[in-house]
Amino acid sequence: MRSRTLTLTAAAGAALLASAVLPANASGLTRGPAAAGPAATQEGSVSAADLLAKVTSCSQISSGKYRTDDETSATVPVCGKNGAVFWKADMDIDCDGQRTSKCSESTDPWYQDDTAFHQSDGKPLRADTLPYVVVPSSSSIWNYGSAGIKGGGVVAVIYQNKVEYAVVGDTGPTKIIGEASYATAKALGIDPDPENGGTDSGVTYILFKNSQVSPIESHSAAVSLGDRLAQTFLRNN
Repeated sequence: MRSRTLTLTAAAGAALLASAVLPANASGLTRGPAAAGPAATQEGSVSAADLLAKVTSCSQISSGKYRTDDETSATVPVCGKNGAVFWKADMDIDCDGQRTSKCSESTDPWYQDDTAFHQSDGKPLRADTLPYVVVPSSSSIWNYGSAGIKGGGVVAVIYQNKVEYAVVGDTGPTKIIGEASYATAKALGIDPDPENGGTDSGVTYILFKNSQVSPIESHSAAVSLGDRLAQTFLRNN
């Protein structure tokens, strides 16, 4: 996991220039069937709208708030709900773990060849194929483990009316929040480039307490368990 400073600002400027000269289906914006992004708008049976309706207000459980990047102020609290915690932030791209053509020192200036949590065979996770989320390392601001969040726990990641189920796969800086793997971003239609991709805002992360996908590398298992937990979440909140 790494933290960025001004790369998203530069990327946003480049995107604006590109959109001015490229056709709609080449600008990276989701405008129709020809636009880049996942074929489905959600995984499982629970809609983004139904999940978002349950997280309109925040009962803060963190002792303080997090930054989304090094240069931003601390504005993001961790919020509590029955059976879950959530936050609303940006998405930086984590490409750590197994070295691949998409995730390596040549594609990511902050690349690290390990993740906090490992596959069932002991290898690091693979960021370009496994949707996972990064949680802040435990600190005086918030301790994820004490809140019932563990490696392999299920996360519903919501962006522009899309739902993607991921697992808790890595830990990051103690004061920064809002990061997910290359595969998570790609599935949600967010630019997955580890250096210049991501999005500045608009991402909701709902982490289900005391959940664990086994094996952690099985995305289908995450979707199956996530859908059940999301239904329970709607009933209990």
